[in-house]
Amino acid sequence: MPHPLLTSPGPLLGGWSSLASPAAVASLARSGFRWVVLDMQHGEHDDRSVRDCLRGTTATDAPVLVRPPRLDTQDIGRALDAGAAGVVVPMVSTPEQARHAARACRYAPTGNRSWGPHALDAALSAPAPAEADAAAICAVMVETRDGLANVDAIAATEGVDVVFVGPFDLSLELGTDVDALLAADGADDPLPTVVRACRERGVVPGAFGSTAERSARFLDLGFRFVAAATDSGLIQAGARQRVADLADRG
Repeated sequence: MPHPLLTSPGPLLGGWSSLASPAAVASLARSGFRWVVLDMQHGEHDDRSVRDCLRGTTATDAPVLVRPPRLDTQDIGRALDAGAAGVVVPMVSTPEQARHAARACRYAPTGNRSWGPHALDAALSAPAPAEADAAAICAVMVETRDGLANVDAIAATEGVDVVFVGPFDLSLELGTDVDALLAADGADDPLPTVVRACRERGVVPGAFGSTAERSARFLDLGFRFVAAATDSGLIQAGARQRVADLADRG
């Protein structure tokens, strides 16, 4: 049974956190985003900030996921042990790698996650293994040429809940840019191919949109689990807009 978030109707817009700031992450989680990701691969987050940010969001409705720095059983397990609702695993290019990610999110007999969760609060107890397995969201990032070629098999992998496009790396691999990748909407073009594979296999298509325009385009193409903004991007955009609003004063 997938996480309730993934069975919700309509777009599932999320916020992406690169800044190791519990206050910023709590603001994202309380702003209306349906989920938040803490980025350990390219962002500032480390084990300490992940734990601190998760403590600051326990009272919010938005599940908080972690992008680990790599596809690694121990990295995935540490994120889940800290209380993350799931993981967004980078650079998954084969069904074997997708299976590795999915198994790392679940305990035996369906997976190989090691038992060792620690409660974020002394009053909280760890969920039973079966409950934890059912609640964990496993999103795998398709962001290579091989990942695109294997997307049907990746989407069909047991335990994978979301196939998540990383458009920057994927466009680099394909010798194009993000805007051209988004503009290509033929049935056999890359992004429609990912959406079709997800729909046929009953998993959720996701993508890193980051801006309003790119996120809207992903939604138009059929993606649902879309990172619509980053914390650093929102700060920069808000600051620039405020400066522009007041530039002709005084």
